[in-house]
Amino acid sequence: MEDKKITELFLERNEDALSESGRKYGAYCRKIAFNILGSREDAEEILSDALLKAWNAIPPARPERLGAYLARITRNLSLNRFERLSAARRGKSETARISDELESCLPSSVTVESESDGRTLAALINRFLEALPKETRIVFIKRYWYMQPVKELARDCRISESKAKTLLMRTRNALKEYLAKEEFPL
Repeated sequence: MEDKKITELFLERNEDALSESGRKYGAYCRKIAFNILGSREDAEEILSDALLKAWNAIPPARPERLGAYLARITRNLSLNRFERLSAARRGKSETARISDELESCLPSSVTVESESDGRTLAALINRFLEALPKETRIVFIKRYWYMQPVKELARDCRISESKAKTLLMRTRNALKEYLAKEEFPL
């Protein structure tokens, strides 16, 4: 079923919107949650929570791209759960490693003042990503948005793990330089 039709079901408060969304985007959203949390059970719960959150948000929200909308909800819910879980057990999961990798090139603390910089940072990162070669952009997004392990993204992109690691390191360094050049405070 097309996204517009599913969104219309949400707007009509028709519960088929949930089953159709789950059918079309369930595997995609579970994969995002699993990459962040590393647990199939948690990923399944996050999918249910994401669909419920979409149900409560549409209307008034009217997403243009339902898949991206659900992916963002899933990612945010997964990161929130990850924070709660890691507060209880401080381990080095894949998500913690990814956060460590990005720590040197992005601001670390969130304050009221830095919230206003959030939109600026997002625009700068988008411009930076648009200027990257397609392969580099895909590798970067798979790692830092979808939280894919390096081994998996290397396989998906048909490159070696060492090439993926080198590409990620160089891209992080380039991002840091770009943000400094744009005078964005790190």
